Amino acid sequence: FDTIDLADLVPRIDWSPFFQSWDLHGLYPRILDDKIVGEEAKKVFADAQIMLKQIIDEKWLTARAVIGFYPANAVGDDIELYVDDSREQPLTRLHHLRQQAEKKPGQYNQCLSDYIAPKTLAEAPDRIIPDYIGAFAVTAGIGIDEHIARFEAEHDDYRSIMLKALADRLAEALAEHMHELVRKEFWGYAPDEDLSNEELIKEKYQGIRPAPGYPANPEHTEKGTLWELLQPDSEIGLELTSSYAMTPTAAVSGWYFAHPQSKYFGVGSIGRDQAEDYAHRKGWSIQEAEKWLAPNLGYDPEDFN
Repeated sequence: FDTIDLADLVPRIDWSPFFQSWDLHGLYPRILDDKIVGEEAKKVFADAQIMLKQIIDEKWLTARAVIGFYPANAVGDDIELYVDDSREQPLTRLHHLRQQAEKKPGQYNQCLSDYIAPKTLAEAPDRIIPDYIGAFAVTAGIGIDEHIARFEAEHDDYRSIMLKALADRLAEALAEHMHELVRKEFWGYAPDEDLSNEELIKEKYQGIRPAPGYPANPEHTEKGTLWELLQPDSEIGLELTSSYAMTPTAAVSGWYFAHPQSKYFGVGSIGRDQAEDYAHRKGWSIQEAEKWLAPNLGYDPEDFN
């Protein structure tokens, strides 16, 4: 998708994180009437509307998206993707992590693979249950560099920060817009959905779109697999750095899950046993796994050296 009208994304903007960019904390629109930060919030919001109109009218930025859908089944904590619906030829494998914290009775330790049908069932080992997973990458930052360079040359930090903040909001709005189209049209598992923007912000829809590197899928190199599938670099000009950061930075990428009970969660702290298992599944040494899992490690790797 490379002819996206930025004006169509404005109604889908979640403004609350915009104010956080300016260290103004509160939910939009209530923040505009806040006794402490309300006046400052009104000022930056008014300035944002002026720049947003410029961005759209003068075509400062270009928004693009690429999505894909793949036959898939869960294999333990992994998700196996297939070339076609025969499910005979594997395409690639997504690796996920399971929560390990002690839970209350009746609760279980979650993993994203739980939201995809298992490849086989004990009671029906010869039957494969057909299921699917989606992938997406979107950006609203194409063209931003020349404008940031212009503002920095003028030592105009305020407008530089404003443009970056608005580009980020437009990218998130594009992710919301594409997910809505996926649910209602392209995947079509919720064709009759009719939600307000407030309900969309509160994630009242069916399904989730977790991103590699975030709490439910906290290991960034999985973005590499997503890039192999969708090729966002050649398709929409969205690239990955060696540390798996997206550039332009006004971008969102991740997976589409349609399961009606799917929800966001955090993997949290993981133990040495799961780090070893993850290393085995990824074909890594334990040291490589510990490097990428460092923020989630519940132990000191030095204790095992």
